[in-house]
Amino acid sequence: MSDAMELDGPPRGAKRKADDLDNITIPRRIKPLDQDVVNKIAAGEIIVAPVHALKELMENAVDAGSTSVEVLVKDGGLKLLQITDNGCGIDKEDLPILCERFTTSKLQTFEDLQTIATYGFRGEALASISHIAHLTVTTKTRDSNCAWRAYYDSGKLVPAKPGQSPDPKPVAGRQGTQITVEDLFYNVPTRRRAFRSPSDEYNKIIDMVGRYAIHCSNVAFSCKKHGESSTSIAVQASASCLDRIRQIYGGSVANELTEFSTSDDRWAFKANGLATNANYSTKKTTVLLFINHRCVESSNIRKAIEQTYSAFLPKNGHPFVYLSLEIDPRRVDVNVHPTKREVNFLNEDEIIQAICEHIRSKLAAVDASRTFVTQTLLPGGTWSGPGSDPQKSTAAAPSKTSTSAARKTAARPNENNLVRTDTNLRKITSMLPPAAAAGSSSGAGAAHNGDAEIRYETVDREVTACRLISIRELRAEVRDDIHHELTEIFASHTFVGVVDERRRLAAIQGGVKLYLVDYGRVCFEYFYQLGLTDFGNFGVIRFNPPLDLKELLALAAQQEKDAENGRDTRNEDDDDDDDFNVAEIVELVAAQLIERREMLLEYFSLEISPTGELLSIPLLVKGYNPAIVKLPRFLLRLGPHVNWTEEKACFEGFLKELAALYVPEQLPATPGNEEGVAAEEDVGISDEIRSRRSHVRRALEHVLFPAFKSRLVATKSLMQGGILEVANLKGLYRVFERC
Repeated sequence: MSDAMELDGPPRGAKRKADDLDNITIPRRIKPLDQDVVNKIAAGEIIVAPVHALKELMENAVDAGSTSVEVLVKDGGLKLLQITDNGCGIDKEDLPILCERFTTSKLQTFEDLQTIATYGFRGEALASISHIAHLTVTTKTRDSNCAWRAYYDSGKLVPAKPGQSPDPKPVAGRQGTQITVEDLFYNVPTRRRAFRSPSDEYNKIIDMVGRYAIHCSNVAFSCKKHGESSTSIAVQASASCLDRIRQIYGGSVANELTEFSTSDDRWAFKANGLATNANYSTKKTTVLLFINHRCVESSNIRKAIEQTYSAFLPKNGHPFVYLSLEIDPRRVDVNVHPTKREVNFLNEDEIIQAICEHIRSKLAAVDASRTFVTQTLLPGGTWSGPGSDPQKSTAAAPSKTSTSAARKTAARPNENNLVRTDTNLRKITSMLPPAAAAGSSSGAGAAHNGDAEIRYETVDREVTACRLISIRELRAEVRDDIHHELTEIFASHTFVGVVDERRRLAAIQGGVKLYLVDYGRVCFEYFYQLGLTDFGNFGVIRFNPPLDLKELLALAAQQEKDAENGRDTRNEDDDDDDDFNVAEIVELVAAQLIERREMLLEYFSLEISPTGELLSIPLLVKGYNPAIVKLPRFLLRLGPHVNWTEEKACFEGFLKELAALYVPEQLPATPGNEEGVAAEEDVGISDEIRSRRSHVRRALEHVLFPAFKSRLVATKSLMQGGILEVANLKGLYRVFERC
């Protein structure tokens, strides 16, 4: 046994005998690594995760002078990571060496690092990405007549398909650059398998986009998942820093922020930012740190900030701090980390101390506004504090602690300033008679389970960037017509409930005010803007079996004719020459739609076969389907109400007709409820109307009104009959005080 356990060689650390030297194998020769191995090793150090690739590409976009950065992600960035900007673009002559290592326009000599003022400088980001992913670059400069698209692999230009030329290809495109990264880490399987969940990687991407969206003023940012119409982040270029924090991190953070700014010529630094006061605390410290406009991390700054707040926050409470620190570039070393996530700078301790002292003084200045929740003694209890007399009643206890209580408690807020913020609290429908409760089980349950009846199929279709000038002009018209106050109301509202389904009225709460909203008009505006935003990238509602286009048109035309005849019964003696021919109208509109079927399919996902079968209509939003009874009239109106000869008027007219199709219809009043007031119980109506009412209620509360918060640009036209203030809590308190 002992012989089997004996080691072959001498114990570690023991001297070898002279005779043993003859048995040592010759050491292997040192050879240079293959260049491909070198590049992949370097790529693994720089691009550790999809979020690092995003950070490099986003910084390049901002360096290019962009005012808009759009991010598209699929499977957490592993399947697709696309960044589109409207910057200066890349010259065609520079494309062949774009993805070679250490090629950059921002650095010439090593001494230039001492005055570097841009995000990127080493020229390794695109090169590293091209070695571990499939990289496509589409770019256009201001002086170029067209955009150029190039494909890269391992730093070199490659053809789009085998047998083709690897040279950049001319394509249509707008000014700026679009970089598409597909199949990240496809040739590094161990690294790819290390990512546990695409949702975790997407959350990291959202966090990084949010950080730069807060810091980069006058730059619009958007980020969304591939295949989804709604965006996770959508920040306008004109938004202030405070508004950006409110939109990304919520109002609970933004409402408690205190602005600070300090500088010191001795240490050559200037700092400014926003920090939460003593009324706000959370379980985790959030520090958005930018040094010379580059997002970095610093454990020393984080620890110092936490220590500063420890004197003001309760135990386990942590702050939110956005800090922009500008230091003389000659005092900063930006090249100490492969991903540039850390930097070193001179006089670090002195600068951190100066910043924390300034934040401490700001916190002390607003410390008087702190509020506490205190526990009072029960009636009849006894004060058992230190040094107290057990025989004394609780009435004497406050006198011993009045001084400390005065420091720790604030005045009770007035009830007329309290705002209901929890949407799970009591709804307006709970105030209806108890008889409605029995029927609410089926109605409410069906409302929440409405999604189970809708089946969606996801397809891997590439998102098409819209570069049409007409669409951009229509989008600009919406932005120019914005009503800021009304947009803010919708962005922070609380949905109260549907009030009148026949007149399409709903109640929302904004602050301490109650509003009646014509959700028909608001939905029309929202769906029109959604059509402009997602132009060319609509989902599809397919009909199986297909519908006969002419039958639908004939149905709508006959309804129009009957309605017209009903209005003209007073003129029965008039000639019938003005009465239109249904068959002629149907043939005319059907021929028009079939002739333009390719354009309708490409731009609007409205598919019509050459034989006149309606195969699909556009899907604007998941979780809500338009009323199928409105489809015939929608198709008929596409003929006379859309100007097919002018591009801008055509798109505007079609999108408005599409928005009208998607607007929730006016539902009939239930028997005994002719006023149309919403009720939980639908008695005496058909199953079809009951199902449709349930679908509309669910969509309004859980799909449409939540979407208004993030995507609706409230226009000035909505102020005229679209929203009405019906109650002001402060005003009601003044009324009741006089009673």
